[in-house]
Amino acid sequence: MIEAILLQQLEELAERLGVKVLYEGLDQQEFVVKSGTCMLRGQLVAIIDYRLTPGDRIRVLADCLSRFDLSTVYLVPAVRELIETRRAARPAA
Repeated sequence: MIEAILLQQLEELAERLGVKVLYEGLDQQEFVVKSGTCMLRGQLVAIIDYRLTPGDRIRVLADCLSRFDLSTVYLVPAVRELIETRRAARPAA
């Protein structure tokens, strides 16, 4: 699947799940900030450095969405496979 379409599918899924996706410049001089997720006022937020490649953006979003039970959500096969792969690669909590 083309990266742009895959990224769009992930962004749409995030919206359906109530995850806010922000693309920001994360080049603070005082401290190191990496793309990832956090809870902000009770809402899961994916903060992604806008300079990341589409592939890295996809990875960050897929990691975020792999936290959810998506068994009852329709996903195109490529998106489901990507999320399941990222879920399997995630360290056990």
